[in-house]
Amino acid sequence: MADYDVAIIGAGIVGTATALWAQLRGFRVLLIDPAPPGSGTSSGNACTIATYGCLPVNDPSVITGLPQLLTARDSPLAFSFRHALRNPRWMLGFLANCRAGRSDHIAGVLAGLLAQADAGLNPLIEAAGAEDLIHARGQLSLWSTAQGARDAQSGLDRRRALGVTLQELSPEEAQALEPGITLPIHRAALFPEARHVHDPEALVRRFHAAFEEEAGFTLVEKVTEVNAQHDHVILRTFSSEVTATRAVVAAGAFSSRIWGGGAEKLPLGTERGYHLLYAGEAGRITRPVGWGEGGFYGVPMARGLRLAGTVEIAAIDAPKNQNRLDYLARKGREMFGDLPAPTSDWIGFRPTMPDSLPVLGYAPGTDRIIHAFGHQHLGLTLGGITGRIVTDLLEGRQSNLSIEPLSPSRRYAPLRAR
Repeated sequence: MADYDVAIIGAGIVGTATALWAQLRGFRVLLIDPAPPGSGTSSGNACTIATYGCLPVNDPSVITGLPQLLTARDSPLAFSFRHALRNPRWMLGFLANCRAGRSDHIAGVLAGLLAQADAGLNPLIEAAGAEDLIHARGQLSLWSTAQGARDAQSGLDRRRALGVTLQELSPEEAQALEPGITLPIHRAALFPEARHVHDPEALVRRFHAAFEEEAGFTLVEKVTEVNAQHDHVILRTFSSEVTATRAVVAAGAFSSRIWGGGAEKLPLGTERGYHLLYAGEAGRITRPVGWGEGGFYGVPMARGLRLAGTVEIAAIDAPKNQNRLDYLARKGREMFGDLPAPTSDWIGFRPTMPDSLPVLGYAPGTDRIIHAFGHQHLGLTLGGITGRIVTDLLEGRQSNLSIEPLSPSRRYAPLRAR
């Protein structure tokens, strides 16, 4: 007999939300992570439940604009050519998914998931008594140049076509909403249904506390290997071995470092993200504000004003890139004027597949292991619905959402556009 009904590897937002969903449905659950819940990449995000975030990084404009993105001093994208040469499968797959047909397909799949995001998160927020951490003030997107305002049109049109609620604002209306912004405003859009989290790490800790209060178990170990048997799974750490009827791999960007579960065979990449924190400066804005040309968000949160975002394509173990932090500081002064020196900085690792879609479903060749990783910029937003879908799979139930496009066995670099 297995020690647990399900063992979940990874205590970020996705793993902890999955553990709580499974716990609420009566499973005997073990959550495994060497670090405290929510202390990894889940702690440093842009704090936004971005239900509007259906447009993938994969976009035809990436191909046409790649030289400028890679060479401009003020580009929101940083790129390691050495890393690209060492990972051609991921890079070529990413570019293949930038074709118009593929990009539209990916956006549609994400929109379907995002439409259920609140239904996945809200029951967990209630169960954890975390309502005080959630703020419903929408999200404001700004474009500060005439060219940026023109370029935004296609994205806004695509979002509308996919059912995203948005309100276009005049520059004056946007400035009145957030008078602390010092950027020139050429275009603005408010996504009124978006919410933000006062402290994402605290949210994961609340989920974890609710999980443990209902007899959930936590093992502070690093899983090195999973081995699927006929009727159970063996999970090995450096110092112990446990068994479970099923296992869930939800270790984010580190999922491919767990041997034997199938994730090590997938083209899982990493988008390195950065943030700067300005303690005592949260009052400059009242909601998340995204700067289109800058490629980052300003977010008011419990710890201060957080500037979070940009993309760095590089190895997960590469040194911290000080140029990325300098970029955020420089652009932050453009966005907010007289910002003081930041009080802290941070780097995190977004787990990213070449098609910008999560991996969600049974591992190839076995129904004993479920994959739940690769949420890229949307881990906080999609953690709850991912946990609900995984729990449906644990119960042998058909989810009300089609997860076939998210299958671990899918083709990540289609030969032809859809």
